[in-house]
Amino acid sequence: MRINWKKTITIVLDVVLAAYLVIAVTSFNKPDETAKVCTKVVIDIQDEATNGFINTQEIKRRLQTAKLYPLEKPMRYIDARKIEETLKASPFVQTAECYKTQDGHVHITITQRMPIIRIKAANGEDYYIDDNDCIMPNSQYTSDLIIATGNINKWFATNYISPLSKTLNGNQLWRNQIEQINVLPDRSIEFVPRVGNHIICIGRLPEAKTKGEIAKAINDYTLKKLARLEKFYKYGLSEAGWNKYSYINLEFDNQIICKKRAATHQ
Repeated sequence: MRINWKKTITIVLDVVLAAYLVIAVTSFNKPDETAKVCTKVVIDIQDEATNGFINTQEIKRRLQTAKLYPLEKPMRYIDARKIEETLKASPFVQTAECYKTQDGHVHITITQRMPIIRIKAANGEDYYIDDNDCIMPNSQYTSDLIIATGNINKWFATNYISPLSKTLNGNQLWRNQIEQINVLPDRSIEFVPRVGNHIICIGRLPEAKTKGEIAKAINDYTLKKLARLEKFYKYGLSEAGWNKYSYINLEFDNQIICKKRAATHQ
């Protein structure tokens, strides 16, 4: 059998060239981590202005505690995945991404969990619920959220108060008007408004089997009650005065029961 040496040499050269190109491209795309140290850490908290649970100082402190803060460390020893995992362990972090660049920079991008209501229960528990119906611990967060008080355990908070707060927050009028939800011992719901010196009762929230069915039932029920309240505000309180009644009960269909404020004597 005759070997075509010319063809064989050509194939070998092609293989060597292909291997060289792979190594060259890989080396070009990969930072030169053997000689460089991290000269800059860029921390981007995308929703810092709206959420405010964490800031760049807190992220730096957390990484320093875990001995992972990358500044002035050799790039080859900086573990981007471990940095991400450490930051995701925070109860306030929703996503965390970390990557290194060829110029010795480390970029960290973070999004926070979004609180929608604060729970201050009668049993002493104080925490937040986020937009995924999950519990967040108490912090120095000071945003103007609706507060829920009264007879609330964590199951009721995540399954009933959370969808109720989403309904209120989803409507501009009621997001601005309702400042507090109060749960009575029989789990009837009261609202404390910002405008008007009265309490609003909408009764017990409807029950359902699945979480999705519960959320829909609460949304429909609450909007129906508040539609009646809006009409009463327009055609009732606008004539009688916002401080005439101390209690407005919307629990029963087709009627609104109001309790007049006791007359004050000078």
